[in-house]
Amino acid sequence: MSSESNKELAIQYKDEGNAFLKEHKYEEAIASYTKAIEEDPTNAIFYSNRAQAHIKLENYGSAILNCNEALLIDADLVKAYYRKGVSLMAILRHKDALANFKIVLNKMPNDKLTLENYKQCTNYLKKLAFEKAISTDGNTLVINTINYDGAVTEKSWEGPSLKINATKATENTDVQLQIEGLDIDYLKYMIKLFKDGGRLPKLHVFAIIAKVHELFRKESTMVEISLPHTKLDVSNSTDEIILENGKTLTIVGDTHGQFYDVLNLFQKFGYVSPDHIYLFNGDFVDRGSWSCEVALYFYVLKIIFPTSVYINRGNHETIDMNRTYGFTDECEHKYSKKIFDAFTESFAALPLSTLINGSYLCMHGGLFSDDKITLQDIKAYNRFPSSGSTQPPKQGIAMELLWTDPQEVNGRGPSKRGIGMQFGPDITERFCLSNKIRKVIRSHEVRMEGYEEEHNGRLITVFSAPNYCDQSGNLGAVIHITENEAYNKDNDNGEGYRDVNDPNCPWNLKFEKFAAVPHPDIKPMAYSKGGFGF
Repeated sequence: MSSESNKELAIQYKDEGNAFLKEHKYEEAIASYTKAIEEDPTNAIFYSNRAQAHIKLENYGSAILNCNEALLIDADLVKAYYRKGVSLMAILRHKDALANFKIVLNKMPNDKLTLENYKQCTNYLKKLAFEKAISTDGNTLVINTINYDGAVTEKSWEGPSLKINATKATENTDVQLQIEGLDIDYLKYMIKLFKDGGRLPKLHVFAIIAKVHELFRKESTMVEISLPHTKLDVSNSTDEIILENGKTLTIVGDTHGQFYDVLNLFQKFGYVSPDHIYLFNGDFVDRGSWSCEVALYFYVLKIIFPTSVYINRGNHETIDMNRTYGFTDECEHKYSKKIFDAFTESFAALPLSTLINGSYLCMHGGLFSDDKITLQDIKAYNRFPSSGSTQPPKQGIAMELLWTDPQEVNGRGPSKRGIGMQFGPDITERFCLSNKIRKVIRSHEVRMEGYEEEHNGRLITVFSAPNYCDQSGNLGAVIHITENEAYNKDNDNGEGYRDVNDPNCPWNLKFEKFAAVPHPDIKPMAYSKGGFGF
């Protein structure tokens, strides 16, 4: 049993944690609550409060563990049941979440937040059951059912016209589109339209999605791209795309529907062009209330500059996440359910990773539960199963590329998110050395400075949604890759990848940070029908 003095000190740490929580300093809050628990491990509130800080950091697995600890001490602590329910809901375990919300409502039948979440869970499960009941075995894509040639745009449309020519090689193949008029002028008009709160005609949206789906399907699960180098023959693979005029390759992390920050990003760091290539590393939808605008912006860029724009799939480019974090409702509000279904089909065609210059593997999530997985395994992975499923499996290469996170200690551990797992510095080091690459670059997590070099420099996390969800206070960042003009080919023995700080690396990596910019007064997930959010 803790002494009275220890308990008093514990309360002080708890109060300190509460203050950090109010200031959105969640890591500091967790540290203070942890100190409180060390002084007095018998107080359930300390664990429950620490769970709330983990929720704010989207560490839902850790939050659930903290709630369980709290409930072992005090089985009547309502906040712990509520926070556990919120965390379970966030990781798509709606049945388990519902059970916790029921306990809260038995004790507090009129609690507004719990009632809202209970209703959302119930509606989600009903919708899931309904969709399962009416589903068919057919694999016909929505984008293949649109009458592109015969359909007309809305009478209210005053913008540029598109001439769309659709063909199909056979009845069982995907539609192939030629779109005249989808050019830089159209892009500029579209951006102004979006800033004015306008929307594209549905026919244009279907055509854009269908065309970009066509482009994504032609790309490998691991796209291989390389900038030219004046002192190197950069082609290491027959499948490698040499970006012939490329001078800079910019990697962008999560943007999460923050359209105005995306506009600012291009204004600050340069626009897409043959000499400036962009890789968007997943999670461009959900949370922010301009996810449609961001997705269409990236898609039109991909169509206009097919070899200057690359997009990896993130864990939020999936149906379950879209239903929970806002994109489904936003898309149906602004366009239609059918257009959301078309977006879902395009997400399924997105590559899962990109190998840059044969040296930097970039994916949204992280590394694997199996040390034997190689670059060739990623490249050979079939992301188009015969079942026609648009969703990645719950385990294996695809899930881990989308979901896993780094940890500070060696080895592997359970995920703080409650989905996937975590991998340590030794895992990253072994993967880089066995696959002869220099670094792993990933996104998937907020970093207060926009990026972080981790795992002794072998791993980089980049996150590009500043002031995430209008409350995190973080900076955004990007990574620029360019030729290192000081590189000396004569001093290169081919083993430079073994030294993470290789002074004779052929490439430079430069990090640039940026702050959030003002946007119209529309909150995150504004179109969500009671969905989970901050």
